[in-house]
Amino acid sequence: MFWLATADLVTVIHAAYVAFVVIGFAAILVGWAGGWHWVRNFYFRLAHLAMILFVCCEALIGATCPLTLLENTLRVKGGESGYSRDFIGYWLDWLIFYQAPPWVFTIVYLTFGALVLLTFWIVPMQRPTVKVSRAARS
Repeated sequence: MFWLATADLVTVIHAAYVAFVVIGFAAILVGWAGGWHWVRNFYFRLAHLAMILFVCCEALIGATCPLTLLENTLRVKGGESGYSRDFIGYWLDWLIFYQAPPWVFTIVYLTFGALVLLTFWIVPMQRPTVKVSRAARS
């Protein structure tokens, strides 16, 4: 039971990772159109870029996602043979994993990564500013 619950937790984390990348991209575009300043935040944009670039690198080298490997290991320890069939695990797996040849995923990831990079030109991020105290200026 512990291993399967932990595997479900990993699946939730995996889904949150995917959601951050996809919803973050949509938020950048919607925020740009709506004039939201937070979508230009340096740290948000850097984290968003790093996350999709990690996925792109995995796809290019043919590596399996570490979260997928961890989830499968936990499921095997829990007596299952891969992806879960309980409610949470089943639906989150269904949302994240699709059946297609690996090259399809590579193209999708690289295209999405290129679109994220394009947002740096369309919606430039604001670099953090260093605030200097009056004493330091004197």
